Amino acid sequence: MAFTERFDTFVCEGDCIACEQDGFRIVARIVRDDSPDGPDQRQDGFWPSLYKDAPGFIGPGNNFRERFAKAQAEAEAIMEAWREDDWFYCGIVLSVSLDGVILDEHAISLWGVEANYPGSDNGHLTDVADDLLPDALAIGRRVAQRLCATLSNLEARA
Repeated sequence: MAFTERFDTFVCEGDCIACEQDGFRIVARIVRDDSPDGPDQRQDGFWPSLYKDAPGFIGPGNNFRERFAKAQAEAEAIMEAWREDDWFYCGIVLSVSLDGVILDEHAISLWGVEANYPGSDNGHLTDVADDLLPDALAIGRRVAQRLCATLSNLEARA
């Protein structure tokens, strides 16, 4: 079970990929995360540190100051790219439909995923959709079963 379509190397809010599985159509779409928190607020250790008990500790060893300077420059570049809206956090939201009827527009999702992150090909976005696919299918099956049961009850009353 996996999406055969892949998200592009550059994505925008609303971009989608879709697949068919067991008669269900599952669409994974990108929705911009509405949290204003930057990467340094979301990730412990985002900023490198020379203090051994601090998140982001560079570690002892040769060239630790050079490694620290490189890590600091990378973190600053990532923050600047985020401030410039070159990349953003998003949710991967899966919807499930059957025979053209949407069973659940927001069956399952994962939030706080980096989109267009510097140096990334966005392959992880499709990986997230693949990971969520089994749960979306299970949700679709449950909704379809409930709808069938409801229709049977209505027919029995008629």
